[in-house]
Amino acid sequence: MTELEKGPQGRRRGRGARERILGASQQLFREQGINRTGMDQLCAVAQVSKRTAYQHFAGKDEVVAEYLRRFDPDVLPGVFDRTDLTPRERLLAVFDVPASTPLCPYIGAAVELHDPHHPASECARDYKKAIAARLAETAREAGATNPEQLGEQLALLIDGASARTRVLDSECFPTAAGIAAVLIDNAIPASSPRQPTDDRETTASAPVRAGDQ
Repeated sequence: MTELEKGPQGRRRGRGARERILGASQQLFREQGINRTGMDQLCAVAQVSKRTAYQHFAGKDEVVAEYLRRFDPDVLPGVFDRTDLTPRERLLAVFDVPASTPLCPYIGAAVELHDPHHPASECARDYKKAIAARLAETAREAGATNPEQLGEQLALLIDGASARTRVLDSECFPTAAGIAAVLIDNAIPASSPRQPTDDRETTASAPVRAGDQ
């Protein structure tokens, strides 16, 4: 038989308390921030008892870390794993982000927590390093002379565009894509054997959407 539990409202529910807690964290952390969200509210929205919550998580810190891990565990596979795009197009596709996209949750968590040793801060740091590494790997495929440097430059540009979009409530990623195109083309020698495959797309005027499959 399915194991049952009682939530704070006395409702008997089946398994899935962990997923409901994480679902509530995605809603509340995005809407009101991490620091303003307590375990009592998380449990109320998830409709689980605090006792049940602590059976799944040691505390709120662990919830926050798992909340971040769930966002993009494979590091933008919808962009980096596409085989229908050239390496240069994949680099530019990272910048095709709708203006309505909320502030990067990894940046938001790091800013709120102020603790480099918090498990969520470590998760955010690992993710940002992974993004730069995948950008560098793709830059290497595109023929960049210094792929690690280009990867770091593009990673910095992405984070800057994300923060500026949130602060100004305006579309900053198209401008960032234009800057990225210049950085990419300057980093790839004209004689690169990989370059001719991108002749059909030499500017950021028509980037490929990251969500297109």
